[in-house]
Amino acid sequence: MHKSDLSGGAGPSHSIYTLLLSTTMSTEFDVEGTLSLLSLPNKIKLLTGQGSWHTEAVAEAGVPSMRLSDGNVPSTQCNYKDPVSPVKTTGPNGVRGTRFFNGVPSSCFPASTGLGSSFDVDLVRKVGEALGDESRAKGCHVLLAPTVNTQRSPLGGRGFESFSEDPHLNGTIASAYINGLQSKGVSATIKHFVANDQEFQRFSISSDVSERALREIYLKPFQIAIKNSNPWALMTAYNRVNGLHASEDKRLLDDILRTVSISGPTNSFFETFSCLVPGSSNFKEWGFKGLVMSDWNGVYSTVESIKAGLDLEMPGPSLFRGKALERSIVAEKLFHADIDVRVRKVLELLKHAHASGIPFDGPEESVDTLESRQTLRTAAADSIVLLKNDKKLLPLTGKAKKIVVIGPNAKHAMTSGGGSAQLLSTYSISPLQGIKTAAKEIGAEVTYTIGAVSHRYLPLLDPYVQQPSGRPGVLIEFWNDPPVADYVSTSPDFKAPLEQAIWSTPTLTTHSFMTDGIDETKVNLTCWMRITAKFTPDEDGDWEFGLSIAGRANLFLNQKLVIDLSTNPPQGESFFGLGTSDEQTVVKGLKAGQVYDLELRLSNAEFAVRGSPFRCWGGVRMGAMKQINGDGAITEAVQLAKAADGKWESEGFDRTDIGLPGLTNQLVREVLLANPNTVVVNQSGTPVSMPWIEEASAVVQAFYGGNELGNGLADVLFGKVNPSGKLPLTFPKCLEDSPSYLSFGNKGQEHGKILYNEGIFVGYRGFEIKNVAPLFPFGFGLSYTQFEYSHLNSSTISPDGKFKVTFDIMNIGDVQGREVAQIYVTDQRSSLPRPTKELKGFVKVDLKPGETKRVEYMLDREALGFYDDRAAHWIAEEGIFTVMVAASSTDIRLTTAVELEEEFTWTGL
Repeated sequence: MHKSDLSGGAGPSHSIYTLLLSTTMSTEFDVEGTLSLLSLPNKIKLLTGQGSWHTEAVAEAGVPSMRLSDGNVPSTQCNYKDPVSPVKTTGPNGVRGTRFFNGVPSSCFPASTGLGSSFDVDLVRKVGEALGDESRAKGCHVLLAPTVNTQRSPLGGRGFESFSEDPHLNGTIASAYINGLQSKGVSATIKHFVANDQEFQRFSISSDVSERALREIYLKPFQIAIKNSNPWALMTAYNRVNGLHASEDKRLLDDILRTVSISGPTNSFFETFSCLVPGSSNFKEWGFKGLVMSDWNGVYSTVESIKAGLDLEMPGPSLFRGKALERSIVAEKLFHADIDVRVRKVLELLKHAHASGIPFDGPEESVDTLESRQTLRTAAADSIVLLKNDKKLLPLTGKAKKIVVIGPNAKHAMTSGGGSAQLLSTYSISPLQGIKTAAKEIGAEVTYTIGAVSHRYLPLLDPYVQQPSGRPGVLIEFWNDPPVADYVSTSPDFKAPLEQAIWSTPTLTTHSFMTDGIDETKVNLTCWMRITAKFTPDEDGDWEFGLSIAGRANLFLNQKLVIDLSTNPPQGESFFGLGTSDEQTVVKGLKAGQVYDLELRLSNAEFAVRGSPFRCWGGVRMGAMKQINGDGAITEAVQLAKAADGKWESEGFDRTDIGLPGLTNQLVREVLLANPNTVVVNQSGTPVSMPWIEEASAVVQAFYGGNELGNGLADVLFGKVNPSGKLPLTFPKCLEDSPSYLSFGNKGQEHGKILYNEGIFVGYRGFEIKNVAPLFPFGFGLSYTQFEYSHLNSSTISPDGKFKVTFDIMNIGDVQGREVAQIYVTDQRSSLPRPTKELKGFVKVDLKPGETKRVEYMLDREALGFYDDRAAHWIAEEGIFTVMVAASSTDIRLTTAVELEEEFTWTGL
């Protein structure tokens, strides 16, 4: 190869460039024509992102920069030990845009476990459409969602980002989400491919899983979504799969995922031959035609990732492409044809972006309309699951005149989980706000007390602060040199005049991780900051303040030192392991309504010297709340309860147990003892234990519900919405009952490996095979009405595995309601062990009192088959299958038998 082969050359003339732009921007984007115009350096350039949220542009070839976005902002709760950029990823809460710091606010939708609990494909499609509208408003061409990793353990720090423990429900809900999103011209990015279900050593750990479990449990939701919704992009996982990083695993990214590209008679020959010899390297199983990108800094090789099928390395600048890729071509470890295959996928995604009509490098705006608010509210209400209602305490109609709301998550809206799943919401309605509004309509009085603390960090100061100008939020000022000699000290001279700041910006939140959004033309990476605000407490008493920072800082209230993080600040987990621990103190005797001057003086000099794996100006998280005496607060809550008639999950770390934090369980028990007419509302993204469950007569599971959490919850509690959610994952009585108990996280790792010892028996499959009763089973959820099932019939199974089941559902109660009918299948005799039952279909039926509807549901070979790992194909064996129609995985209402007369096998979709 000559050196000139790597040069950019003169490029096309200006007149050709102008003509190209006029044609490509007004007609269908020409992938092959554009590819032919690109020099090799520009092709290589396109295989890495431009910063965190854009692809590279090549102006001389008419290639604009696409914008990508996930739905989240970072959290101080993350714990990254790996020296890489952790500035992404997560599930489908919303559309953040291109900035972590001071970004444009977004609608926050319920977390994925909440959407999964709806079992409602129509609702989830509407959510996808709404996210498409949000993406278009943000100028976003590619949304980095949804997440469909199987929830194999309740301890998973990001479990709430996936829809379910069951692959069929997971993939079906994901398909609806993708179809809704892409109907708006916005590309979905299904992720994280594959077996990425824990945070412990997530960049290096090897998920060691059997081929059969990989196929039936972990790959299956991806397979279903690709078959039913055709996502335009896919993101690889950080981890290894059976020893090899997913981003450089050719078998995963090419042999299983991709489609064959041979045409004509040879293609049909290879397709025929591959059926005879499964696993043939010439056969690609799923036919995925979209782009494959890495998770952020999830690339670990140059040649291997290119050959495996990884098209786009994110983010930029490149770690493993660029010059390294040029060198690999010179050494003929790679060839021009290898690069063209990868570039073609980038251009094909760009073709979708052109067709969408979304401007390139457009402005970012919020979406906050009556229609979007109603979608948010409906999604929040439909995410809620009624677990117990023994005494018919719910709904709270005219019977309740005095209502006491108790609990830390009531006053502060927990709209999403932690880590990068957190989102700067356009607005939020707390449970307390929603309940007060609903109670007012029925003339009920509402009293609130916290009862016990369950926060890992103190709630943000946001509700209590205003900028010096009187607007919400705080003001941040920047200097490139300390404005006075003792600027960051425990006793600065507040009378000493400060030099004028070189730049300043307001921000709406007291939680800022400044990786972007800073005017780099004025502010150096090493700088000094001052954050000022007016703080107004809403209660008399002693207040706790909490502070964690990336840098050195001191917090002052009315010019008195409150927290010292300038003198040997302790290293902690905040800001992806780059910041301090969360230091807390108590300020005594604050008065409600009195205005206090709040000032934080911060230097990031030591932070900058110590070094960050990515560009960052520092970070701040300030929280506060009235100090709570544990036993005293519980006593107060109990006294209020007697007079009445009537929240830890995040990217970056896994949970250590499934217990409720702090004194929460004690609080619940004592309140239940004081007043049995208590409704317990649990808010979590994944299962928790409930040691007080026998004493509780009414229990509601509220997942992270997004902006309209409070109103959605109140709609259910007060009967405006009849609850219809079903649990998308099994709630165990104790952690030890979980099928993955012995092989998860730090406890389960063996020399950098996690052994998936439970095999295919994940979730309810594992509980049933071991005959262990859960706290609440998969698919469980009550209603304010009752349903009766009858007349189950099945057609005969066709030779290719298709058959139809029909049955009736009747609402035998006195209120309108929706029922999720679940269809499970059991293979009565098989050559390999199979689960007791497997979910293979579901339908949500809306019925008026006394109404009956006939349900028809078509099943296919997926309902019958399993993966034969020795023969390397799917097989449906001849014999009798039991079809069950159920209200949950343990509440079987109807059964029938069907017979497959002759076995058959298949590969691919």
